Amino acid sequence: MAEEWNQDTGEVVYRSRDPIKNLKIRVKLQRVSPVSALVQRVQEQQEEGGGGDIALRTLSSSAGTSGYRPGDDDEEVVITWQEKLFSAFEYELYRNEAACCTPLDRQYHKDIVSLERRGGRKNMRIFTYTDFDRYTNLEEHCQSVTTSEQETPTFLAERMANVRRRRQDKRTLDGAGARNRLVTWKPSEEFIKNNHIINTPVQTMYIMADLGSRGKLGLKENEHVLCTIRVDSNGVITLKPDVTGSKGPYRLEVESHKRELWRYTLQHVSECVQRDEQEREEILYKDLYGRHKEYLNNLVGSDFEMPPSGALRVFINGEIVSAHEYEYDNLYVHFFMELPKHWSSPAFQEISGVTQSCRSKTHERENVAYFSHPFSFEMFLSEEVESEDVPQWPVLYFEVLSLDFWQRYRVEGYGSVVLPQTPGLHNITAQTWRPVEQGTVSELRRFFIGGSPELEDVTYVRIPGTFQGERLSRFGFRTETTGRVSFRFHSIHQSRSFLDRSSLRRRMQSVLDRLGGSSQQSSILNVLDAFQRARRRMQQARESLPKDILSATASLQLEQSTA
Repeated sequence: MAEEWNQDTGEVVYRSRDPIKNLKIRVKLQRVSPVSALVQRVQEQQEEGGGGDIALRTLSSSAGTSGYRPGDDDEEVVITWQEKLFSAFEYELYRNEAACCTPLDRQYHKDIVSLERRGGRKNMRIFTYTDFDRYTNLEEHCQSVTTSEQETPTFLAERMANVRRRRQDKRTLDGAGARNRLVTWKPSEEFIKNNHIINTPVQTMYIMADLGSRGKLGLKENEHVLCTIRVDSNGVITLKPDVTGSKGPYRLEVESHKRELWRYTLQHVSECVQRDEQEREEILYKDLYGRHKEYLNNLVGSDFEMPPSGALRVFINGEIVSAHEYEYDNLYVHFFMELPKHWSSPAFQEISGVTQSCRSKTHERENVAYFSHPFSFEMFLSEEVESEDVPQWPVLYFEVLSLDFWQRYRVEGYGSVVLPQTPGLHNITAQTWRPVEQGTVSELRRFFIGGSPELEDVTYVRIPGTFQGERLSRFGFRTETTGRVSFRFHSIHQSRSFLDRSSLRRRMQSVLDRLGGSSQQSSILNVLDAFQRARRRMQQARESLPKDILSATASLQLEQSTA
């Protein structure tokens, strides 16, 4: 059965956590005997036998079904990572100490002298170029980006082909130099070209073959790449081509004074770790991770910061995401947080802020300004909350303003958001409004010279904390609905009552229960108000009924109660 060639010579990528020094690849190189050699052997067999029959047994044993003939041109070598195997040219070059100029050349000279003491080099045709050798595969310079025959390489392609992705020298810069190089305000074209190059540190190794005739070994034109191996610091291994495995061998055609065909295979023969060694490695890693965990614990400390006894600590990590559908552009948001009774915050914390100005863009037929402005608040609810009180929750007040080219600002809207009362992620959208005046004069003033009616107290959006009356009247106050603002909140609650099993926990738990119930307070009050109105209407209806009907109804109820 004829042998099939492996046509897949592309790159393949592996990832390994093991040390790359354990990598081993067996390379087997064989010359395929030409048809003329087979014919010549058949003719010799016929002359020796004196007959016209072909000795198929001899032919099959010498040539084989795969087409190659074992002999001096067969070679098999096991190569480890960055193992240096000298070619015939390098062997003759580095034997002469006078030709060695660099430290690497002198090191190679010592290696060759040591090889000669042990009987010379064992390899004939297969050799390697390591990461330290002055060799670059010509295919790296000839890689095309498109399929066009008229393609001309760009500046970037030429620089990427010439770059040697090796271990980079870590040159330290002084503080002033590092600060000056952070941002280049006026980069030149040459600076942009030179810095638009990926220079990832990669180690490379080439497995080569000298496919010249027996008397012409050591010529550069006879060197051919069998396999290219690249490894980066992340454990990514790139092979070109891949190991053959169960696939057929690769073929390599050489054009010389006569056409020659070679076959070679690549096999992964790295040693598998033994069971006891694997267990020892797992124990070693476990011990290493345990020591690292202890080191991190020592850095952090064992004292976990807890809130005061009987208090609830609330962390709010918020974000002003975007503003939608406002009249003018260049929007920014000014916001602050109001703490109700029994709430407090650290003295160093700022409870107000302002976003950057942002231009609007059209998204799904809406004018949207994306702020993505983060903020964070830390608050404490003290234990002074009475059992009959429902604690109020902090409120975030904000106003949206616009700023034009002439530095004229306008109020685009006011709004408020009650901070989330439960821990977790919350996405909230708040509608806004702005005060307006009667007539067109105020709108003309707003358009031409800027400015608009404003609130002296932004908390007037809701019921101000300074209001002491029973009813807040907004009769005659004219407003206009504007846009909306989107918020994202991440809320965290912390309290000792979540851990302590004592009366303090029961007391604080009652507060927390009331906090949870306060989120439904408005809906419950609306239901109770509806019940009260229905009861009053029923009372009025009963008063309007005749007295004889009322007496009959009372006697009926009395009979039912006695029964």
